[in-house]
Amino acid sequence: MEMRGDTSLTLPMSIPRNGGRGSRSSGLLALAVVMAALLAACDEQKNAYVAPPPPEVTVAPPEKRDVVQTLNFTGNTSAYLSAELVARVPGFLDKVLFDDGQTVEKDKLLFVIEQAPYVAAVDQAEAGLMKAEAELSQAKITTDRLQRAAKTGAVSKQQLDEATAQEEVAQGEVRSRQAQLEEAALNLSYTEVRAPFAGQIGRRLVDPGNYVGAGGAPTKLAMIDQLKPIYAYFNVDEASVLRVKDMQRKKGAPNYRTNPVPVHAALQDEDGYPHEGKVDYVASGIDPNTGTLQVRAIFPNDDNILLPGVFVRLSVPIGTNEGALLVPQLALGTSQAGRYVLVVGDNGVVEQRPVKLGSRQGEMQVVSEGLKPDDLVVVNGIQRARPGAKVTPVRQQQAAQAASPGGSPGGTEGGAKTNGGDETGGNGTSGKRATGAEAGAATANKP
Repeated sequence: MEMRGDTSLTLPMSIPRNGGRGSRSSGLLALAVVMAALLAACDEQKNAYVAPPPPEVTVAPPEKRDVVQTLNFTGNTSAYLSAELVARVPGFLDKVLFDDGQTVEKDKLLFVIEQAPYVAAVDQAEAGLMKAEAELSQAKITTDRLQRAAKTGAVSKQQLDEATAQEEVAQGEVRSRQAQLEEAALNLSYTEVRAPFAGQIGRRLVDPGNYVGAGGAPTKLAMIDQLKPIYAYFNVDEASVLRVKDMQRKKGAPNYRTNPVPVHAALQDEDGYPHEGKVDYVASGIDPNTGTLQVRAIFPNDDNILLPGVFVRLSVPIGTNEGALLVPQLALGTSQAGRYVLVVGDNGVVEQRPVKLGSRQGEMQVVSEGLKPDDLVVVNGIQRARPGAKVTPVRQQQAAQAASPGGSPGGTEGGAKTNGGDETGGNGTSGKRATGAEAGAATANKP
């Protein structure tokens, strides 16, 4: 009986254990149902990839206006006049009467060579001339006396002829002495070296006290250049020569011999072409070795900016290009095939258009071939435009209004975030599928 009592008491304690297990199983089942419902809800709202909008670029049609048609060259300047100052007579250099690099006037005394020997030579020549003139005077008197005596028969004809011959010899001696005096005076004048023209003299090449003109060879003393005006030499290629000749024949382009042809020049560090001159020489033919025609321009150079031997850029107008198309320099690109611009079509697709260029007009560039007046050229945001890709074109005026303080923003910038994207216009998931948590967060943030 005690064993049964123990058994009956044990059974009620085991019943609650079985009941606990059932409640736990029921809770797990309910949780599984809830999770399945949540997963089903997540599947209904998938995180679909949203492509970014096409990037915005600023476009503008080419500017149309009349421009002066020019040919551009490079050249070098040269002094208008240039001379070597040399010692034309031998002697010791006595004086140097200028400062190195000084600007001098014409006929200014620059060097003096020892003059004493040449002064003595002049004095000697003058004395010889005086002696010859005295002998000539005596010979004339003798001839006159014999001529009167010959009329009376007091002297023979032979004596008269001899006297006449002596007079002629004396006349020759006078002329010889005169030439010697002129030569001595000329040599004396050569001891003074003067500026042959107004200009700028270089440094002295010989110091005082040195012997110059040794052996009869002239000794170089200095260089002098005239810089007002100044020349610029440049070479024109054969194709440009033929082009200009054709224009002269068809349109009557100016000929430098009848009408001055302007030439504009600039140094390496100068913008535009601030120096104005004109063509003053054209070679008679094309050099067969280089295939070019030499041309020379002359510039007033009143401000002494242009120096001999410097490199210059030159622009020569040859006519007017009516209705030329111009694009900004920044809109031009360069490839292996040459220069190009990016054009946006009606469908918003970018096209790389090869072009041929004309002259440069400040910050604008003339396009001679490859563009039409109604083409929309990408002028800003070129780095966002790829040939064959779509873009959102914004007219240049609209872009300027949007950027102004009073203007309204013209949409999002190229770096605006879209659908939780990054600043480059991406979708924020770098092309990967979003997780359920990311999708739930994105859905919760929607208005």
